[in-house]
Amino acid sequence: MTQAKTAAHADWEVGEKLGVSSWMQVSQKQIDAFGAITDDLEPLHNDPEWCANNSPYGQPIAYGFLTLSLLTKFMHEATADAMRGHAGTRSFPLNYGFDRIRFISPVLSGSRIRAHFTLKERKQRADGDMLRIDVTIEIEGQDRPALSADWLTMWVMEAAYA
Repeated sequence: MTQAKTAAHADWEVGEKLGVSSWMQVSQKQIDAFGAITDDLEPLHNDPEWCANNSPYGQPIAYGFLTLSLLTKFMHEATADAMRGHAGTRSFPLNYGFDRIRFISPVLSGSRIRAHFTLKERKQRADGDMLRIDVTIEIEGQDRPALSADWLTMWVMEAAYA
């Protein structure tokens, strides 16, 4: 893990880089398992022979939604688990969704990726803080990222449901 932010979410300032995850290799086994679990078996992702003969990439690529689904793992790493609920309290982060997601470059099977997180906006609400987090997933050795997104997370406070 690199450049981890260890302070609680309330200490984060708008514009602050929250952290960068570790590199992770995306294997063909993971790509195949994602296709199986989502019932989306597509040659572009799951058939190396087909890709060698038909795909402009020459090999399988990860599902965009697989890359997207890794954000929670990467966020926990990058923020030293500050996004998890805290022991002894009843506050926790709740995935609120996305305002923007762009799949910019394909992630080839075997590529290594990592995520960068920056707090873009914080809005205090009666039930907690709405955090808008700018996310970029980079592909090792490439100039263009795999993914860019505005991720919304609601930090629910105990008082909201007590």
